[in-house]
Formats: sequence, C-alpha cells, structure tokens
Amino acid sequence: MSNDTTCAIGMVGLGRMGGNMARRLARGGVRVVGHDADAGARAALADEPGVAVHDTLADLVARLRAHAGPCTVWSMLPAGTITDDTLARLHDLLTPGDLIVEGGNANYLDSQRRAAEARARGLGYVDCGVSGGVWGLERGYCLSLGGAADDVARLEPFARVLAPTADAGWLHCGPSGAGHFVKMVHNGIEYGMMQAIAEGFALLRGKPEFALDLGAVGALWQEGSVIQSWLLDLTAAALADPGALESVAPFVADSGEGRWTIDEAIRQGTPAPVIALALMSRFDSQGRADVANRLLALMRKGFGGHEPRKAP
Repeated sequence: MSNDTTCAIGMVGLGRMGGNMARRLARGGVRVVGHDADAGARAALADEPGVAVHDTLADLVARLRAHAGPCTVWSMLPAGTITDDTLARLHDLLTPGDLIVEGGNANYLDSQRRAAEARARGLGYVDCGVSGGVWGLERGYCLSLGGAADDVARLEPFARVLAPTADAGWLHCGPSGAGHFVKMVHNGIEYGMMQAIAEGFALLRGKPEFALDLGAVGALWQEGSVIQSWLLDLTAAALADPGALESVAPFVADSGEGRWTIDEAIRQGTPAPVIALALMSRFDSQGRADVANRLLALMRKGFGGHEPRKAP
C-alpha cells in the first residue's frame, strides 16, 4: 500500500495517549480530525498544526467526509461502556467501507465481539494494542494490530507514522482480537517485571549499613547488565531524587490488563505465577489485604496470646 501520509484520520479521545498520538500523526504529515467530550482535552489541541478539533462525533465524521475516500476513525477511549457507547454512535454515523480502529486498552474478547458487530454493518475493524505511554510522542508507539489483512493494510500508513520507525514497532498480529490479546499479555509481563525491579530495590534499601545510592545502582545496572531495560531506566531516573520514595503513597493501581491476563491463564490452564503474584501485590497495596491481616493478628492472639497492635 502507498506510504503517502497526506490522508486524514479521525481521533476520538484526546487524553494523554490519544492527544499525543494526534500530535505525532499531524507532525508526520497526516491531517487529523479530533474529538473529545472534555472541553479541556479539545482546547489542548486547538492550536496544534494539522489537527482540527470538533465538539461532536457527527462534526468529526462530516469533516472526514470532506476528504477523498472512506473514513478511518481511531478510538482511544477507556475500556468498557464508554467505548461501546461511542462505537454504537459511530455505527450510525459511518457508512459501509469506512474503518474503525479500537486503540484503547480493551479485553480481546470484547474486541472480537465489536469486530463482528462492525462487519455486520459493512464496516472495517482493527483492534490495536498501543504501548508507549507519555513517551510515545517522542519515541513512537508500539502497535499490535488485529483484524483482516485488507483493513490492516489501510491502516499501515498511519502505523508507520506512529511507530518508532516506519518499518519497526508495528505488527499485524492476526485476526480480530489478536492485537489486544498481544497487548494484554504484554501488560501482564510488565506487571511481573515492575514487581521484580521494585522488590530488588526494596532489598537494597533494606541494608542501610551499606548506604547504597539506589539511583547510582540503577544506572550501573543499565551498563552491560542482563536486566538493563527501559523500566530500569525509569526507575534509576526516579531514584535520582532522594525524596522520591517518600513523596508518594504506597498505592499501586491496576487498570484491568493484569486481571484479564490471569483470567486467560485460568481459561488455558497455563501457569503464570509471577504475573498472578504481581497482581496480588497491587491488590495488597490498595488495602485489600487489610481484613485478612487483621484476622491473622486476631488468630495469633487467640492461640498464642500475642497482643496485636492497636489500629491508629
């Protein structure tokens, strides 16, 4: 397919990820038509060259119609109801031959269902797992694509602009659902890697008599070590600030992908103990182990007379 990026694309959802993706596309020569329900998100892109922001989905689609050829609309919304509701509205606004790209984090089972719903209306559908976070604008995004070959081929010019390079960092992984399946497993692996790094640095800090400079150790491990990684880069950079650890609460959110990965491991009967334990550790950080821990303290008092600490 042509590598020409003078075509246009609609971007629905202009938050941290979608907004920067719109900027990267526009700076790569793509005409971007954007929409977000939040006025602040729209305002943040109002002055970006190459991006035309609209208040409604209907206006976005109408603007895309002014360009030659079928419409391509990329959704970068949170998983769940908001995505389903937006896709239902797009089904009514788009016409057969148009293409929907579902780029927010989503359960691959939902993506398979949504792809079937789109096909029933004559619409193309690609599910795209997007990794890169807030650094994607500068470094590019890692894109795992699922869908029919002709739909992915239509998306290729945009993928080449969004990826770190035109020929690397994007992949047609397989049929509908495959893109989000690959991204789901990627995020499960991420949970395990993050947990191992965090536990290792906790052990380092637990030896105060060595007076270790944790940021310096992180930087050391980035040179020739078998655990060098971007995650370790980010860890070392965070620890360069001596007060970084004390400035944040010990609460780690989970946004769904870890749970979906463990659900899949159970469906398959494939052991994934590291990812499962990393997810459990996040639950613990959220206070969800408090009831069990209080009961443990009461049990110890019951059988051994060990007086528990009083609640603050």
